[in-house]
Amino acid sequence: MEILYIIPARGGSKGLPGKNIKLLAGKPMIAYSILAALNCKHKGIVLVSTDDETIAAVAKSVGAEVPFLRPKELSDDTASTTDVIIHAIDYYKNKSVYFDLIVVLQPTSPLRISDDIDTAIALLNEKNATAIVSVCENEHHALWSNSLPENGSMKDFIREEIKGKNRQQLPKNYRLNGAIYVSRMNEFSKYKGFIHEGTYAYIMPANRSVDIDNLIDFKLAEILIANS
Repeated sequence: MEILYIIPARGGSKGLPGKNIKLLAGKPMIAYSILAALNCKHKGIVLVSTDDETIAAVAKSVGAEVPFLRPKELSDDTASTTDVIIHAIDYYKNKSVYFDLIVVLQPTSPLRISDDIDTAIALLNEKNATAIVSVCENEHHALWSNSLPENGSMKDFIREEIKGKNRQQLPKNYRLNGAIYVSRMNEFSKYKGFIHEGTYAYIMPANRSVDIDNLIDFKLAEILIANS
């Protein structure tokens, strides 16, 4: 299979400025995702899509390809990951380079390992799926969450069907962890996304599912790496 690994890494970050190249346990955070892709059994092109020259330089030093800088319209808060992926695919199409699979690895999930990626790709073939998306068990069950009215009343906050039940009595509940998105190229072109009828979940453990958005997440990742 011809595989394109895409690591989208925009320069601007409000929650944790410079997070994509912030040193995490001595390595730029983006390096973890690049090395995870490079060390997979399933080899392919490892591309970092960025608008930032410093991120590009760091990515190249680790071994990723950075053949372009993203255009301005794909570099602000409103740019979607789908548009970034399509831009990368089109770049290679224009060079007559085609892929069977695309694998998107968010750099904010540095604890995901090569074996996770390889297993997700193997699961795609085992299930004859069109896409695989990584998830982990929810830390707090979604049934214990709800919206609030403007006055803050919690009158109907807890649903009747779960009142009096503890966590162990509820069905397991999962969330997207943002670590791995795999799709067959034809289906991605058709659906412009990863979650549809032919998508299956790859379940990851909590300790490899940290998605770094702020300093608390970053510190947690440091602790997990130090104790791994």
